[in-house]
Amino acid sequence: MGQARIWEYFQSSGHAADAFSGSGARYRFLASQISSGQHVLNIGIGRGGLEALLIEKGAIVSCLDPDEKSVETVKAALHLGEEARTGTSQVMPFDSGRFDVLVMSEVLEHLADDELEATLEEARRVLKPDGRFIGTVPANERLSDNFVLCPHCGEAFHRWGHVQSFTPARLRGLLEAHGLPPRRVVVRCFPDWDRPGLKNFMKSLVRYVLGRFGSSVAVPNIYFEAKPR
Repeated sequence: MGQARIWEYFQSSGHAADAFSGSGARYRFLASQISSGQHVLNIGIGRGGLEALLIEKGAIVSCLDPDEKSVETVKAALHLGEEARTGTSQVMPFDSGRFDVLVMSEVLEHLADDELEATLEEARRVLKPDGRFIGTVPANERLSDNFVLCPHCGEAFHRWGHVQSFTPARLRGLLEAHGLPPRRVVVRCFPDWDRPGLKNFMKSLVRYVLGRFGSSVAVPNIYFEAKPR
């Protein structure tokens, strides 16, 4: 099943309205790594949750996504004009050395090998010499656990369109090989600490602790931060 169709479904379909409902804690963490006044490019816009947080914080926001409908929706809602663009991470339609921060959260795992290689080259190109590349990927995912079969065509595919699995060691190696020496590569998860009640707090605490140990029960991510060389 094509990646474009999967992205369009989760980002634009009313049937998948809750697809990004659990992303708030991850978005808030990423936003906390960015300062007011910094020029930020976010790739993979989802439904615009991170962009909204960054604008509220005073960052100068640009964004890129392959799904035209998602881009038009976020552009209109957040008044981004030409700073919200349709395109791919392999050929970013932005000038070299433009951004203080490039964000790619839950994106790299969707890219085929050649797309991943080209994307990392582009990441280095669009960043300022002292810029930062930050983001997340699923940690140590066994891709086969999330394969499903289409009952109509018989094609097997990953339910969220993942084609890459990352360990911290593999991610460090890829970043280093593309002139993006990593400063931080850590396994963690992003529980929602804002849910009310002691029970919810304890659930979040347990998930956070398990995530630091990389337990699959916690559905952990790898957070990375790199700088161009």
